[in-house]
Amino acid sequence: MGTTPVCQVGAAGIVRPDFATCLAYFQALYRSIYGADVYLGADSQDGQFMALLANAIHDANGETVATYNAYSPATAQGAGLSSVVKINGIRRKSPTYSTCDVLIVGQVGAVIDAGAVRDAASNLWSLPAEVIVPLSGQIAVTATCQTLGSIAAPAGTLTNIATPTLGWQSVTNLAAATVGLPVETDSQLRQRQALSTALPAQTILESMVGALLAISGVTRVRAYENDTNIADENGQPGHTLAIVVEGGDQATIAQIIAAKKSPGVGTYGDVLNTLVDAYGIPHPIRFFRPTLTKVAWYVKLRAQRGYTLDVASAIKAALAAYTNALNIGDDQQLASAYPAANLTGTPQAVTFEIVDLQAARMDTSNDAYGDVLTAFTEALICDPSDVTIQVVT
Repeated sequence: MGTTPVCQVGAAGIVRPDFATCLAYFQALYRSIYGADVYLGADSQDGQFMALLANAIHDANGETVATYNAYSPATAQGAGLSSVVKINGIRRKSPTYSTCDVLIVGQVGAVIDAGAVRDAASNLWSLPAEVIVPLSGQIAVTATCQTLGSIAAPAGTLTNIATPTLGWQSVTNLAAATVGLPVETDSQLRQRQALSTALPAQTILESMVGALLAISGVTRVRAYENDTNIADENGQPGHTLAIVVEGGDQATIAQIIAAKKSPGVGTYGDVLNTLVDAYGIPHPIRFFRPTLTKVAWYVKLRAQRGYTLDVASAIKAALAAYTNALNIGDDQQLASAYPAANLTGTPQAVTFEIVDLQAARMDTSNDAYGDVLTAFTEALICDPSDVTIQVVT
């Protein structure tokens, strides 16, 4: 008869007996009672009863495995994953609002309380609770859309003052908004959990990146450190940090950078936030917003048995997801994209054969189709509609 076929936890983790082992266990018990010659085939009543008992044990073992896996961020799902990542001091990100950096121009000393601007689609975007125009006559702040979800605002579209205020003259956004996100998926939360372990990291830079990624609305972060005495190939001055952050509130980002960077180390970027310490000393904090560059894919394939338009849609989605998963400053390599284009690991992979795969920027007339190289502040994006598939014979 042997040991009851239940899950065993050992050094290698949890082991679940398969259904055949459970069935054999009950059949052996039954024959020990009624004799070895009893017939327990699948077409007999007794055989079907044994299968029902075995299936009950097998299902219970499955729940045991699921419970065991719920204690690891690598295997937990849904609510279980949301609970277990709290040990790292993080939580699943809720749906976010679109954010956009806007430039406010006004009279020196003008105070804007609970200000708001309106885009071309009549969506309202809230400014910080209080904005004071400095001596320069202009200030850059982060506006947050009042509508939850993916609300786009191309550059130059946030120009209407929704709450007229004495001394407030104009407002505009020099760059496109970072659109809001849906509820964070399990895969995104697992990735962020792995990065969050950098918060207590050995290096200051890793700790800073982990803290920035924990800010609501931040989707991607890239950090560069130049600890030499001269500017590097990116033009970054010596002894400075260059942080590129996509999404998130400008002031919060600046506060994290100021709190995490080493004393005496400068910051480099085109976004400036001046923080004033408890002694009234101003500290300029600079960082970059990424430049988003759209990429188009061109696929030539030979259709095989089973190829449909659904397969074409899957290829488009896979290539777009590959591009969008690249970090800021990452080059797009054709060789690395082939597994995505081939739908590797899916049943659909056998329904076509890739003949040619090319990619190109959509913001230039450059005829080069191949690897897409990026600047250190550049992030590549792609929509499935920008993937062209041509079926050849």
